[in-house]
Amino acid sequence: MSEAQDDDAAPREAGDARRKNVMALLARSDTGRLAAAWEALTNKPGYRTVRAPETGLVMVRGRAGGGGRPFNLGEATVTRAVVTIETGETGYSYALGRDRKKALYAALFDALWQAPRHRGELERSLIGPLARDLEGADARSRAETAATKVDFFTMVRGED
Repeated sequence: MSEAQDDDAAPREAGDARRKNVMALLARSDTGRLAAAWEALTNKPGYRTVRAPETGLVMVRGRAGGGGRPFNLGEATVTRAVVTIETGETGYSYALGRDRKKALYAALFDALWQAPRHRGELERSLIGPLARDLEGADARSRAETAATKVDFFTMVRGED
């Protein structure tokens, strides 16, 4: 690989990582918030549904202790959708549950986020606030969990 190709790969990988984060935020958000953000959008592009929202099952795998041998934990319901907006960007979404509207909105926002002319507005109006709210909810959950922590200790009795 040439040096020029290496220089091109780093920004693309950073963009791919950011898109993964955006898609994860959209998947964790609630339908009402996504619907309100769509209605508030000033320049809604036309779009074509490539894959209408559909619900199916995925196998959830786990590992004992996080590093043990993988095993099938069970199945989870997932809804997916794919759309293409008029400027050519294709958006994808996968969300736990059966909420077809959420999957459609998440796919639309994924496509919009890829379009440079929409990205700034989305970051300000939806993605940034959503990230802050979800981080706050995660922090509250961690605090509630930490409050129930029990520290066990063992005393050694006898002669040393």
